[in-house]
Amino acid sequence: MTSTTALHNDPSPIVACTVSRNVQNFDLLIEDMEDLLGEGWGDLGFGEALAFLNQPDARMLEFIALAIDEDDEQAIGLLSEVISAAKARDIKVVLIAEDVTPAALHQLLRRGADEFVPYPLPEGELRAAVDRLRRLSAPAEEPTKAKEGVRLSGGGDGVLIAVQGLSGGCGATTLAVNLAWELANVGKDKAPRVCLLDFDLQFGSVATYLDLPRREAVLELLGDTEAMDGDSFGQALVTYGEKLHVLTSPADVIPMDLLTPQDIKAVLNVAREHFDYVIVDMPRTLVQWTETVLLEAQVYFAMLELDMRSAQNALRLKRALLAEELPFDKIRFALNRAPKFTDLQGKSRAKRMAESLGISLTLQLSDGGKPVALSGDHGVPMAEQAPKNPLRKELVKLASELHAIGLTEAQAA
Repeated sequence: MTSTTALHNDPSPIVACTVSRNVQNFDLLIEDMEDLLGEGWGDLGFGEALAFLNQPDARMLEFIALAIDEDDEQAIGLLSEVISAAKARDIKVVLIAEDVTPAALHQLLRRGADEFVPYPLPEGELRAAVDRLRRLSAPAEEPTKAKEGVRLSGGGDGVLIAVQGLSGGCGATTLAVNLAWELANVGKDKAPRVCLLDFDLQFGSVATYLDLPRREAVLELLGDTEAMDGDSFGQALVTYGEKLHVLTSPADVIPMDLLTPQDIKAVLNVAREHFDYVIVDMPRTLVQWTETVLLEAQVYFAMLELDMRSAQNALRLKRALLAEELPFDKIRFALNRAPKFTDLQGKSRAKRMAESLGISLTLQLSDGGKPVALSGDHGVPMAEQAPKNPLRKELVKLASELHAIGLTEAQAA
């Protein structure tokens, strides 16, 4: 480990620093920093870090590891200043916290911390966090590419997969975004072309979950679907990671009835012509064009949780579809935050809920915990934020199964 005074004198280049009240309180962090960087790092106290980060020499740092525990919460203002000073120098911040309240974590993440790792450090997690930061820092040209739109090739007949939440916060957008990303990366030889459509026209958050700009071209496209073609559709798309193409919700809140079923069908037709998979994030509200998406979709997921509000809303949805003689059997109910394998009481509750509603919970997803929310706050898929998360592993399996079915049907045709 390099001492504070050696930041200027040590011939080895210092590319990172730990910042803490006393780094000796974080012995596992010391081991991980030495394993990751050898002698190429230093350690600073909070006050020293703030002074150093305001000097020109601080530009040599790649990242700082801000390590705190419950005793440091009283200095939350100083910690926020350290993060702000690092961001002003374009230095990444890895927040390492032990027994810190969620309110303090939220405040520090909002101030600009790039990664959060709990202490004691899980094996290899610091290295994984730094690797993610380096990948994200690589080419910063995505906004420019987004402005140029996307050049599309036609001739396809894409699979349409819709996702609708039956209650607030049930994870529908999380499923849509991460399933789309996993499908875009499912092929080892030739990855399928995937398009993600945010049809929650008023408060859609796909753009937030992927940190993408909301473009004025989206509203222009939706306002004149009769003149829409592959070129105009491509100009309204933005790209994430050079693999996933996204039609975000408009920048402004617009009426849900602005679009007619004919408009929605036109958008779906163009998307399916140019992509292998089209994922639609639906609004929770049932609108006049919900029927259009339901009829067009090969798979229609309805997300719910193991609570009374989800059960009641599932029953309402069932009654509405059956009353209108719509294909209720096309709905695939997905239980988010499902009971663990050992939670026999929870699994019994889920079984009773399904039986009382007369539905089948064909998809049960694990509770991914805090990393799921952090992934959305950081604007990256779970594959980049928490690749070993149990929820992410289940989504990888789901994407592989859907892709295998798609390949089988394509070969049969």
